[in-house]
Formats: sequence, C-alpha cells, structure tokens
Amino acid sequence: MTAISTAHRDLTMSGQPVTSPLKDVRALARKMVGHFVDTVAPCRTLPGDALRGDITAVTRACLELAISMLDGTDVPDKTARLEHAAANWAREGIPIDTIQHALHEGFKIGFDLILDRATPDDIDSVKGASRRLLDVLDTINATVSRAYVRELRGVVGEHHTAVHTLTSALLAGHPTSVMARESGIEIAEAYHVVAVALPQHPDERNPAINGQVVARRKLRRVQAALADRCADTALSLLSVDGGTLLIPAETLADGDLDEFVAFVSRNAQVPVTAAVVDADAADIPTAARRAHELLDMVQRLQCSPGLYRFDELALEYQLTRPGPGREHLGALLDALDTHPELLDTLRRHIGTNLNRQQTARALHVHTNTVDYRLKRVAQLTGLDPTQPAGLWYLRSALVASSYRTNR
Repeated sequence: MTAISTAHRDLTMSGQPVTSPLKDVRALARKMVGHFVDTVAPCRTLPGDALRGDITAVTRACLELAISMLDGTDVPDKTARLEHAAANWAREGIPIDTIQHALHEGFKIGFDLILDRATPDDIDSVKGASRRLLDVLDTINATVSRAYVRELRGVVGEHHTAVHTLTSALLAGHPTSVMARESGIEIAEAYHVVAVALPQHPDERNPAINGQVVARRKLRRVQAALADRCADTALSLLSVDGGTLLIPAETLADGDLDEFVAFVSRNAQVPVTAAVVDADAADIPTAARRAHELLDMVQRLQCSPGLYRFDELALEYQLTRPGPGREHLGALLDALDTHPELLDTLRRHIGTNLNRQQTARALHVHTNTVDYRLKRVAQLTGLDPTQPAGLWYLRSALVASSYRTNR
C-alpha cells in the first residue's frame, strides 16, 4: 500500500482531523515506550540506550506511518525504516511475539486517543478511521514480520553453517578453538558421542507421496527434538538416514540418554537405533568411529531399536575384529547357508532377547514354528540355542559371520 485515496482525506472528529491527537509524535512516542516498559515484560530487560534510541525511533516511525496513511500520503520511506529495525531485532534475538504485542499495545493507545474525541455525530468518521487504522496495522505487521523472518532465515543459516563446520572439525580432530570463538559456540569438555540410524518412514515408500519430502520432514522433526531437549548445546551432522550427535555430558546425564532416544523416536515417527560412546572433546574422532562401528554391528544383528552402549556390547564388538577367531566362529553357521529361514529365526530370536512371542510376531509365524526352527538349528550346527553354552557360541557366531567377506 503506497497511498490512500484522496476521497478519504477529510476524516474528522469534533471538527478536527482524526490525526490531530497523534501530531505531537515525539511526546506520544515517549508515552508509548513508557507503556511498553510497564506492560510488555521483556521490554523491561532492554538497556536504557535501546529504549531511548532504537525503540523510541521505531515507535515514532510507526506513528508517522499511521498519520501518513490516515491522511492518505505516501509511506514507502517509513516502511523501509521499519524493515531495518525488524531485521535488527531478529539478529538480536528479540522474540517476534514480544514485538507484535508491543505493536498492538501502541495501536490501542493511538486508537483510544482518536476515539476519545468522537461524538455521536462522528459515527461515519469513526467507521472510516477504524477501517483505515486496520490498514495501518496490517501494513505495519506485514512489514515487520516479512523483514524479521527474512533476517532470521539468514541468522539460522549462518548458525547452521557454523555448527556444521565446527562439528566436522571436532569429528576430524582438527583444531577448533578459532572456529568456536568466531561462531560463539562453546565447546564442552566431554561429550556423549551418539551414532544414529534413522529408518525410512512408511510414507517414504508410498509411490503416491514424494518420498524426499517425507524424509526431509522426518529429519526436521529429529532436529526439533534435539533442540527441544538440548537447546543450543548439542552439535550434529545428520542426514535423512542418520548421522552423529555430540551432546555435552553436562547437558544430559548418561541415565537420561535412553529416554532421549525414545523421545527422538516418538517425534521422528520412526524407530531410532543409536549407539553411544563417551569421550573428552579431544577424543571425539576415535569415539565417533567406535560408536558407528557399534551401531553397524547392532544393525547387522537386527537388534531392537533403542540405545546401545559400548560397555554393554564390548564382547560382541571384540568379535567383529579381524582374525582367525572371527573366521572360526563365523564358520559355525555354514550349515545354515541352505536354510535361510533358520538363520533369520535365530537372528530374530537373539535380537528380541530370546522372547518367543516377539520373535513369532516379527516373523509372522506361530511360536511352535519358532521352537521347531530353533531345534533344527541345534541339529544342524550342534549348538543348542536353548542352552547357555550353545547360545553363547551361536550369538558369537552371528556377530562374526555378519563380517565375513563371503556373507
């Protein structure tokens, strides 16, 4: 909106132009700023120079804009001043709801001043002024919101780039002190290094839906969950398939990590599998490599989704290391090569922590079928999965066999 029709320039209240109560812009701006301090809580925390300078200047600009629009004159130069101020507020982190609340409080003060002079004979002028004031409020809100969001996108983009660069440097073991100072991101002394796997959302496989859009929405939900629980302290490198999280040890205690992964799963709407290794900041590269190796092993074993720690699977991890021991253990399952349903049943059964009902549901078979297949495993391999010793060897063989080159 650049101008108001000349047919509407003659609005009056009690014989005076409707803008008469707003003409002393400087005094009215000071009054409004004082009202903001009293009624808009965050304004009380602003420094005095901001209240006397930027806030008061912008309030004057809004009043001048309102007067111009009520009088029907051009307004582009005044909206440009608002855009500049809104961009600064976005960069300073002033919440948009605080800004909108202050704008509406100022609008009410100005509207009350205009209505105070109205008489029963001014009903037509009141209607005209009300409609035009709504145009004023719409112009101000649209101008501020547009500039605020545009600047905020830039700020978020800059922060995302800084986080990405710093996280990459930490994972690679490169010096990070200069990056941290330049980005304003504090590096913690110790981290939970979490390797994360994100499976496909069911809608990603729906041919009627754009799978890439579904995957990106899944990733945004994960990032939102991370921000909700860790604020700005966590660092991440994530794709739609997973990635690495660096969560400061002081942000989340080790005992809270299981619930955190469950929370991420609920928000992502997919069953998340993760592995964690704790490390000092200098040891992050080694910890990340180990966490992803652990996650890879958990996925190869088809374990249930959830969080896995290195100390819980240290033995299984060791079995994945190359050598004659791994080859020997892997060969124990050669007898099942021609019976894939038996191998799958064994893997599922161990993955469900030997729960026959869960294994049957996962395979869509009866529990009696599970029992029969486990007996067949014992007959073919000579190792009984229902006995501790046999189960230990079979579990070890599953781990080792998943890393054999011929599998």
